Amino acid sequence: MERRPASSTEARKSRHLDICLDEDVASTLDAGFSVVRLRHEALPEMALTEVNARTSFLGRELRAPLLVSSMTGGTARAGAINRNLAAAAERAGIAIGLGSQRAALEDRALLETYRVRDVAPHVLLFANIGAVQLNYGVTAADAKAIVESIGADGLYLHFNPLQEALQPGGDTNFSGLLEKIAQVVAATTVPVIAKSVGSGISVHTARRLLGAGVAAIDVAGAGGTSWARVEGRRAGDSRRERLAETFAGWGYPTAEATRALRKALPGVPLVASGGVRSGIDVAKAVALGATLCGLAQPLLEPATRSADAVFEALDDLIAGLRIAMFASGCRALADLPGALLETAE
Repeated sequence: MERRPASSTEARKSRHLDICLDEDVASTLDAGFSVVRLRHEALPEMALTEVNARTSFLGRELRAPLLVSSMTGGTARAGAINRNLAAAAERAGIAIGLGSQRAALEDRALLETYRVRDVAPHVLLFANIGAVQLNYGVTAADAKAIVESIGADGLYLHFNPLQEALQPGGDTNFSGLLEKIAQVVAATTVPVIAKSVGSGISVHTARRLLGAGVAAIDVAGAGGTSWARVEGRRAGDSRRERLAETFAGWGYPTAEATRALRKALPGVPLVASGGVRSGIDVAKAVALGATLCGLAQPLLEPATRSADAVFEALDDLIAGLRIAMFASGCRALADLPGALLETAE
């Protein structure tokens, strides 16, 4: 395949980290959890210790319905961040998705920045590549290889047309991808998950992706990090940054997208990510129909410090989820939809 210079991809990934750590690049849309209400049960008729937040996803048991969402890779410091994230996810008994492995396809020396199995031998681990790269030389065999190279249990294909359109020199040919996605599904022996990048996935698009064989949908809706704003800040061009800022409120809010997808696709494994910031948000997302909830930005800064710092943040999230379940009278995650009072239409 035709490769970009690895150094340019590595530099871009490093700049993404700086922007996400140091600048306000949140979507100007609210993720929607503020208008979702769960009942308060003054007499829950159980002890807090009886609350069970365990779940399963794609055949794997997890201690809580959480996924460390895809963030980074391809630079030395990204490798350290990934190891801290993975070690904490292993300890917490939850899932993790790595950042795009395009950099490792361009330069195999960068593969080590994605290898985490030595610190997380049992974690539910997802590899990751941009779906559009299937139109730029990445093959189904490449997709299979990135899964095998890190011992992943599944593969994320992320869809980021807005980000690519705003990125200087971005890859914007999204034509004819469904057939190539089906080829990736056929070539891999692990589940393939389709994920947006901060703008959400509509019911119509989800149905097309499921028809191509993907096993689950990650809505990755608006309300968290805006990758339009990230690319605007990275461009170093005031005109492009102004253009990017006009898209700061683009997309489907996470709560809205989650509710719509669950209503239309009742049996599909569904990840709600984008603007999830607390255990209460996790409880609300599960009540709306999410199987798992993904988080990225709240865990990035702790991951620059240590695995213990990430685990502490995850432990707080799980504690908040369990208390929200207890206070709404929900003994198990399956009870949460029944505790949903109302949402904005």
